[in-house]
Amino acid sequence: MPKKRQALVEFEDLESARSCVTFTVGNPIYVSGQPAYFNYSTSQKISRPGGGEDRASSANHILLFTIINPAYPITTDVLYTICNPCGPVQRIVIFRKNGLQAMVEFDSVQSAQRAKASLNGADIYSGCCTLKIEYAKPTRLNVFKNDSETWDYTNANLGRQDDKRQRTPALLGDHPNNAYGDYAEYNQGYQTEEYPPGTGYDYSGQHQGGGGVGGGGGGGGAYQGYQGYGQEEMGAPARMGANRMGRVGPPPMHHQQSAQATSKVLMVYGFDPERINCDKVFNILCLYGNVEKIKFMKSKPGAVMVEMSDPFAVDRAIHHLNQASIFQKKINLCVSKQQAIMPSQSYDLSDGTCSFKDYTASRNNRFSNPEKAAKNRIQLPSNILHFFNAAPDVSEERFNEMCDEFEVKRPMSFKMFAGKSDKSASGLLEWDDKNDAMEALALINHYQMKNPTGQFPYTLKLCFSTSQHNADHAKER
Repeated sequence: MPKKRQALVEFEDLESARSCVTFTVGNPIYVSGQPAYFNYSTSQKISRPGGGEDRASSANHILLFTIINPAYPITTDVLYTICNPCGPVQRIVIFRKNGLQAMVEFDSVQSAQRAKASLNGADIYSGCCTLKIEYAKPTRLNVFKNDSETWDYTNANLGRQDDKRQRTPALLGDHPNNAYGDYAEYNQGYQTEEYPPGTGYDYSGQHQGGGGVGGGGGGGGAYQGYQGYGQEEMGAPARMGANRMGRVGPPPMHHQQSAQATSKVLMVYGFDPERINCDKVFNILCLYGNVEKIKFMKSKPGAVMVEMSDPFAVDRAIHHLNQASIFQKKINLCVSKQQAIMPSQSYDLSDGTCSFKDYTASRNNRFSNPEKAAKNRIQLPSNILHFFNAAPDVSEERFNEMCDEFEVKRPMSFKMFAGKSDKSASGLLEWDDKNDAMEALALINHYQMKNPTGQFPYTLKLCFSTSQHNADHAKER
């Protein structure tokens, strides 16, 4: 209650509330340098606006887990390990309809309540895989086989596979695989790559201020690395370090990876059908893997099927773009049941472009081989875009002209990096919010800039950056 400079705190039981009040009588508590006073409230329960509170009557022995920022694979092994200390786990089901979610069935409501109180808001691994936990509605989970996605702990022989995996309740057992490459390579430094300027692929922006960097290249290949980006801002994750749950951090990753997605086809819902087309979808998704085909669904306006090069790219796109905002609409991503996009009769979109396009041979795909793929910095959407491979004479005024041409909001600030070469330019562009940056990415990524010294244009490349706005990073307009 900010206007009253007060707050309500609801404890699990009356004795805990008494202990708090008793303790603060002889031990003053200060908040922001001001003494805080504790006393009993006349309210018996905290009621949240909208009626979304967990009432005692809504408590259930099945919990719904939403895993936010799942940088590492989450399996039944992982969930069993963190949940079982709170009470016997009966069944687990993992699904990905709206991001990464899971349902965990406990032996009793009391066990589920302990798990919710203990784990809600915690990180499975340090700085990522954050748990949001709610009571689920089902009364029983249906499990038909025991594997990394589903498990019935009351029936050990259900769909038993040849490898007969053993459960180890207190340890994280199997090493989780990382869809982003070898974890041990994280600390390797930023690298640059140069191409002849005539090809439009020159890449010589230096890493200053932590701007995100994308690699050039053609089609094919899978992402194999995640190397050293933004260490000034983020800090390299501590190997086997403690997180706020007091558990060990993720072990080193292996190159033999297993994608969580079961298909390389992605479904995207929620686009504004009047403002989107195949090229704009490509300009967004190419940051997370090679895009092969894009097809709009005529029966579902604003819905798109996207065939990526592999399931790893589908995982990355879902993890980073689900619930992102563009054209003032939130988009939802999930794995398609289809294994490939089959050719069919196309139609014209609202802007007159075709509803289907094949990008398999596009030179704007950025994951053509492990070396180029490793230069891509996989980031969540932000209001700051890193630009590179721009014409060397590019200026803030030129970017403003581009934005005006495509009816995109102008960036609020602009920063040019001092590159080691004058063959191309790179830097940062900052917008007011993420939605505006997403629109700029969709519309001006891969813009063809005139080459002042040759006949072949420069292909402007954009990607998200983790840089934070400050006086040193950006020059205010």
